[in-house]
Amino acid sequence: MLHHKIIVLTGGADGIGWECAKAYSKAGATVCILDKNPIAENKLNELETAKKIAISCNLVNENEIATAFKTIIQKFGNIDAIHNNAGIAHPSKTLDQTTDAEWDLLMNVNLKSILYTTRYGIEHLKKTKGCILNTSSMVGTIGQDNHAAYVATKGAINALTKAMALDYASYKIRVNAISPAAINTPTLQLWSKEQSNKEEIQHYLDKLQPLGSMPAGDVIADACLFLLSDAARFITGTILPVSGGAELGYRTII
Repeated sequence: MLHHKIIVLTGGADGIGWECAKAYSKAGATVCILDKNPIAENKLNELETAKKIAISCNLVNENEIATAFKTIIQKFGNIDAIHNNAGIAHPSKTLDQTTDAEWDLLMNVNLKSILYTTRYGIEHLKKTKGCILNTSSMVGTIGQDNHAAYVATKGAINALTKAMALDYASYKIRVNAISPAAINTPTLQLWSKEQSNKEEIQHYLDKLQPLGSMPAGDVIADACLFLLSDAARFITGTILPVSGGAELGYRTII
């Protein structure tokens, strides 16, 4: 589905991002991972495609993003898609309890990184009539208690996706977002263990989706693969829920 496509993927070292990297490479894409955490060569070699690169960089540092895109173009020549997957959820706080530093870090990682990848990638996407995919969250639509700043970033991603879709449609560039609910990732497991009622949290997460227990990141990767492929060639400005129906209404959790 993605043969000969060159995809830039942020936050691809683990979790949903790594599942996407594996799915994209299996589908024939060249995968270019940008992540603050380095990826060991033996792990990178798990990707099925022969063409791949992992660049360790700070996604909120404009110079490092500019250098990363320059490296990708020098190595592969083009960019067909950018998947803005990098994000953080910390801290678990109400808005009044959130510090300036915590607010700024959330806004920078979850939103400003999209500004930078777009700034340095858009001219290349214009040439290839490529696409952009943003990783959002169901909380950006339905809210979540005790995570005000995080929820604000995901709501902003939803709005930003629609604005970008309009801005770049004349260039035949599609812009969409994926919207997971509870996905079993290292980040979510760490978060749940930090909660005072961690056993109840785990039970809640497993019962949240009507379709079944909390899935792994591969279910998100499958949907992302579709949105980046030509099969989604007439889809733009969409916030696609991949949630097992978690948002469909009030449910009694027993």
